[in-house]
Amino acid sequence: MKKKLSIKIKIFIASVIILISYLFSSYLISEGDKYSYYKQIKKLLSSEQKDLIKKYIFPHKHPSYLSKKELKFKEEGKDIKIIKSSVKLSNNKILKKYQLTPGIYSGIANLNPGSAYIDFFENNLFILSSRGVLAFKKNLNSNQDNFKQIKNNIEDFIGIKQFSKSNKYSLKDLMIFNKKIYISYTEEIREDCWNTSAIHGNINYESIVFKKLFSSKECIHSKNNIDGEWEQHQSGGRIVPFDENHVLFSVGEYRARYLAQKKESVNGKIIKIDINNSNYEIISMGHRNPQGLYFDKENNFILETEHGPKGGDEINLIEVNKTGKDKIQNYGWATSSYGVHGSSKGKYIGNTHEEKLKKKYEKYPLYKSHIKYSFIEPLKAYVPSIGISEIVKIGKNRYVHGSMGNVREGDKSLYFFELTNEKKIINLQQVKVFERIRDLKFHNNKLYLFMENTASIGVIDLI
Repeated sequence: MKKKLSIKIKIFIASVIILISYLFSSYLISEGDKYSYYKQIKKLLSSEQKDLIKKYIFPHKHPSYLSKKELKFKEEGKDIKIIKSSVKLSNNKILKKYQLTPGIYSGIANLNPGSAYIDFFENNLFILSSRGVLAFKKNLNSNQDNFKQIKNNIEDFIGIKQFSKSNKYSLKDLMIFNKKIYISYTEEIREDCWNTSAIHGNINYESIVFKKLFSSKECIHSKNNIDGEWEQHQSGGRIVPFDENHVLFSVGEYRARYLAQKKESVNGKIIKIDINNSNYEIISMGHRNPQGLYFDKENNFILETEHGPKGGDEINLIEVNKTGKDKIQNYGWATSSYGVHGSSKGKYIGNTHEEKLKKKYEKYPLYKSHIKYSFIEPLKAYVPSIGISEIVKIGKNRYVHGSMGNVREGDKSLYFFELTNEKKIINLQQVKVFERIRDLKFHNNKLYLFMENTASIGVIDLI
């Protein structure tokens, strides 16, 4: 009897140990940092080690699993259903939420619930997931219609091979203009060598065949590069209309910081692409990771938002009448920034890290002035960073941009502001949304958001 009891106790203890190990491992690979005393433990695991834990212990959390699940949903052509709810915001506005259920499973920064982009055509709302699920809905308030999928060939340009390498490789933006649909993405130009590219196709509600619009001849190797650093998040990828024959396109520097100041490179730049022949010219340089882009035709300037390093997210204003051949406006990265490279504490031990940080500052000093070094000052620099995202115009000299924060703690807000005739920001107002805001569109006096934490479309009536 005692022997049987002893075996049961041993089994129970073993089960408890396995369960605790499972839960602890799950926390170590999670995106959350709820308990600060675990942070140092989590730092002991490299991204490769976390990836192996996901792959073999928690396969349902691995990028390849989630991507395959989303691509299977795309292949099946199923509708995307919505669940409605609403939230009262701090400015007393009501945020109507339309959570997308099954279909969008894979996120770019946080693995799930998912990332996507939105735009309008003929008053129909289009949505594009980070893995290529493309769908539309006629009336968001209608209880009858779901989002209907549109067949496409996006997998000819980026697919499971790239998605399985990291969830950070993804589609980057969606734009609809003059009956054409434009999509940007991180392109593996050669094996493990990447840059940001764009495709386009004619609008069709049943099926769209995309063709290459823009692809750089240069690429940045993820494992063999000058500074020995790589960050596929820093890819840019915003695409917006400029005129009947051109679009504006942002390209990040993938942490190859020196490229932002290299005129021969497209990286760390805003470029203008001719949609008829794919020729391009550089509009501005000295950018890190452009996340938001808006051409204000009425005022003839471009608003650009970008992620800083640790601190120093920026809103920049690019004056179109100062652009043109041999007239490239320079915004300073990686010579000037109001952010920093990072603290002296990190994964390197003692003097090793201090020496690496010292060399980094020698090459990329991050001066706390732009104008002193002949660069253009940002309209606004956020210190600490807020994870700034898309920016849109909502009225005469009135604008709003979103924020994502970081994956763990995040700012997760909207920022409304006005610009004076002297191009100064006034009446800046933060409105917390409590979700990462990936994309924004302003349509019929309503602000539309894509929110990543619940894979939802949000709508705020601004009247």
